Amino acid sequence: MTSLELHAVHKHYGPVAVLGGIDLSVAAGSRTAIVGPSGSGKTTLLRIIAGFEAPDAGRVSLGGQLLADGPGMVPAHRRGIGFVPQDGALFPHLTVADNVGFGLPRNTPQRAERIAELMDMVALDIAMLARRPHELSGGQQQRVALARALAQRPRLMLLDEPFSALDTGLRASTRKAVAQLLGNAGITTILVTHDQSEALSFADQVAVMREGQLVQAGCPLELYLRPRDAAIASFLGETIVLPAQLAGGWADCALGRIAVNDGQRSGAAQIMLRPEQLQVVQVPAEVAVHGTDTGACYGAVIDADFGGSVCVLSVRLLRGPGAVPLASRDGEAWDAPLLVHSPGLHAPATGDMVRISVAGQAHVFSG
Repeated sequence: MTSLELHAVHKHYGPVAVLGGIDLSVAAGSRTAIVGPSGSGKTTLLRIIAGFEAPDAGRVSLGGQLLADGPGMVPAHRRGIGFVPQDGALFPHLTVADNVGFGLPRNTPQRAERIAELMDMVALDIAMLARRPHELSGGQQQRVALARALAQRPRLMLLDEPFSALDTGLRASTRKAVAQLLGNAGITTILVTHDQSEALSFADQVAVMREGQLVQAGCPLELYLRPRDAAIASFLGETIVLPAQLAGGWADCALGRIAVNDGQRSGAAQIMLRPEQLQVVQVPAEVAVHGTDTGACYGAVIDADFGGSVCVLSVRLLRGPGAVPLASRDGEAWDAPLLVHSPGLHAPATGDMVRISVAGQAHVFSG
């Protein structure tokens, strides 16, 4: 069942087209992340869904109710939508209790019990109710903002980069807790973020925007492994893009002959691998330079960036058996290093020679 439906949504600010006809379906009870670079239109789209902006054209409906049809729209306060902005926007002069209960009329039956219930939902101690926002940590402030948004039992929750101001560890734990809370409550949620890893871990559906267009939407794993083009691929994580010759489900490239996920294509194409698909094993220098195994591919580690459990290696290819050399988009020779993710404890060191193999299939871009 579809909860939110956007059809041909357009928005201009003067002569500038911010949204160029957005179509998006969000299933009831699911979590969707909208990602894209700055200026792609994602925040404008969120504001149109919330009712803070009216589209120039197009329709927005929620649970079968038409919220906007061009400039004609239902006001934001009558939509039943919760909104958590980037900074939480708590009222600094009010206590936590008054912030959480801001949208509940004073004569609401069992108002205090409802506020306590909301504090429990967001895993905050009711002893904090008498505090003011400046007496809370950043993560606690975001949970109070979420509790305030949940107070009126919204049909849809909108999150506008709510974790971006938190430090890395707190951001991950808060994001996981919020996802679990909203999932348990069955609330349809849309998160706007510029952090691709945040989108991939939080959402059931990821929608990628670029220059006011929705260029691809789908489940996180599908977008990560099978992006439509190189720009989407690089936005969602580190990539290795190689020119290749395709035939019968295989690609001949600078890394040798490797399997691809398209058995129908043939001829010249671009293929993509993720760094974790490359595996390296240290070998003696004479094997890498003078080895007789024509099916092997060797490289030299020119840099190692140790990050604990994962070490990111830069490997310069020594020689590859494939029919197609590494090349740049303009056809000039290109010897840029390949990125490889290796287990940190056993990663080769800078200067080591390695044999390179590929795990799984390479992805063939559609165009």
